[in-house]
Amino acid sequence: MSEPCGSVSRPGLGSDLVPESVISATALTKTYGGVAAVDSIDFEVAPGESFGLLGPNGAGKSTTMRMVGAVSTRTSGDLTILGLDPEHHGPDIRSQLGVVPQQDNLDMDLRVRDNLLVYGRYFGLPRALVAERADALLEFAQLADRAKSKVDDLSGGMKRRLTIARALINEPRILLLDEPTTGLDPQARHILWDRLFRLKEQGTTLVLTTHYMDEAEQLCDRLVVVDKGRIMAEGSPAQLIREHSSREVLEVRFGSDRNAHVAEQIVGLGERIEVLPDRLLIYSANGEADLVALTERGLHPITSLVRRSSLEDVFLRLTGRSLIE
Repeated sequence: MSEPCGSVSRPGLGSDLVPESVISATALTKTYGGVAAVDSIDFEVAPGESFGLLGPNGAGKSTTMRMVGAVSTRTSGDLTILGLDPEHHGPDIRSQLGVVPQQDNLDMDLRVRDNLLVYGRYFGLPRALVAERADALLEFAQLADRAKSKVDDLSGGMKRRLTIARALINEPRILLLDEPTTGLDPQARHILWDRLFRLKEQGTTLVLTTHYMDEAEQLCDRLVVVDKGRIMAEGSPAQLIREHSSREVLEVRFGSDRNAHVAEQIVGLGERIEVLPDRLLIYSANGEADLVALTERGLHPITSLVRRSSLEDVFLRLTGRSLIE
């Protein structure tokens, strides 16, 4: 699908009325039984931007996506999608959205191409136009040779690409993706990243949640880190790394029974030291120099690794390392 095919009527959304921000949230709040799942968050998404929501389980990501998708009402605050309030213009907004849920919900009784044809008719599109788009989307998703296959016969990566193709049948202005590559093998993930990057190049606004830090770094122009319903940080991946971590990280292991003791001996080395059960993390501007400084003090780690700081370091610093179920 090199170019959008056909045209879609946009109820209540004239082409000359595209807002500066396609999504705008101010003090957006959602509570369940007095507990705030989303706690007064502010964010905006620009047209054509790839925007990410990054956070642990229970952070409020999916709740936020449901409100943006106009399928869950907010408790308080303001929210506009394409300049419209989802509580009053839900159908108009949903007609301009593509939604890729966390779990594929394809119709297993239909063949691959038929999944697109039937879904396209839900939007009231002419049969000929839906057929044209379905063929273009199957090419885009690299599934043209599986058009007549049963959905059950597809691999996990193929099903995911078909779910994304289906979400594009109405040529949405905004594509919402909830954990788009969960459960896929590395090759399938990279193929999917390529398809999403092509959509971004065509001007589609992407909003995604993910647990994969490398995915956020690859796909997101900008993201927010959320925890317990609140925004902890916002910026581009590179900006967040600069602001909340160091240039490099030195990972050293001295043995589970020695790591904490060694950490006390090297206070002041690097910018920050984190003691983990199995290793020490020394956040530093120059990891190699700090490794030399360790050995000069007579401290010889069992293993050592110098690496660039990553978005995962930022994420764990802001949200903690405790397992959240």
